Amino acid sequence: MDDRSNIIFEDRFTVADVDKDGKKFDRVSRITATSADLHMHITLDIAVELYPLAAGETFALALARSLKPEDDADADEEGEGEGAGAGGTKRVRRELWRSEDQGLAADYDYVCYGKVYKFDDSQRGENLTTAYFSFGGLLMALRGSYRHLAEVVVGENVYLLMRK
Repeated sequence: MDDRSNIIFEDRFTVADVDKDGKKFDRVSRITATSADLHMHITLDIAVELYPLAAGETFALALARSLKPEDDADADEEGEGEGAGAGGTKRVRRELWRSEDQGLAADYDYVCYGKVYKFDDSQRGENLTTAYFSFGGLLMALRGSYRHLAEVVVGENVYLLMRK
């Protein structure tokens, strides 16, 4: 299967503003950006020491359920019980981030792990919705057509993947 099977959202954004309300933290900036393809709007807290962005820059953003390609995830589920022996020991799978093969993360420059914690569709007449994410305190609001956010589920853990 394709490596993109775990990706639930993907688009290219152009940074409109960096810290438009003033800089609140030394190492974190809040960016606002828009996409031309899907007409989405994003507000994102980002660690600028790790991944600096300036107004006018373009970046690709993806949200994924897992860093593993789907065919690898299926193989792990099928072989999960193979290591169980007579002593009741079970084979322990090594987490992807600890292995040499980084999966989808190898293709991106900035990767965060977090959770979808809220949806807001208060502007019903426009068919717009906002999905809110938290990545260890770094927040993201992704606003646009509900059709593009159909695979995003509240309470689901996701990976934020970014590259220029």
